[in-house]
Amino acid sequence: MILGTLGPEGNNHALVAGRYLKHRVPQGGQCIFFDTFEAAFEALQAGELTHVLQCTAHFSHADCVGRYMHRAFPVDTFIAGSKPLALLARRDTPEPEHIALQPATRYYTDLSAFKTIIEAPTTVDVANGLIEGRYQAGICAEEALVQAPDTLTLVRSLGPAIDTWVIYATTALNEDSPLHL
Repeated sequence: MILGTLGPEGNNHALVAGRYLKHRVPQGGQCIFFDTFEAAFEALQAGELTHVLQCTAHFSHADCVGRYMHRAFPVDTFIAGSKPLALLARRDTPEPEHIALQPATRYYTDLSAFKTIIEAPTTVDVANGLIEGRYQAGICAEEALVQAPDTLTLVRSLGPAIDTWVIYATTALNEDSPLHL
């Protein structure tokens, strides 16, 4: 199996892809990371991948379902948790006015204290931006706090997001598949 999903390495798609390959493809597989799901689905169509993994909470999911209808078919689905998430802030900004987040995380906690919401492509970008000083606060993996304890502080632990994930291929499942209703 050559599985494509959203990068970069270290994000939740990479985490879940690794879990999937370990549990469902014990003989081994390969994971290739893409900057966008459109690029991953195009690689699937071109035969460069055998499958694509996508979280249904990702903001591009509905667009991909429509764009690749009758060309990319759901062939497996499962539920998986993300890395534990948190609302973190920079220690040098005691009252942050803006927060960075990946759009799927927008409603994970109350954001009314922030004047500006900055959308970032991934939670990895949010963590890096916090550490580098581009963002005052953000929702990202709580592990960023361990990476930069002198720079970041925990505002609120959010725990893992429990989401539905879909595996796509270019051949549809047979009608007798247990996944069909």
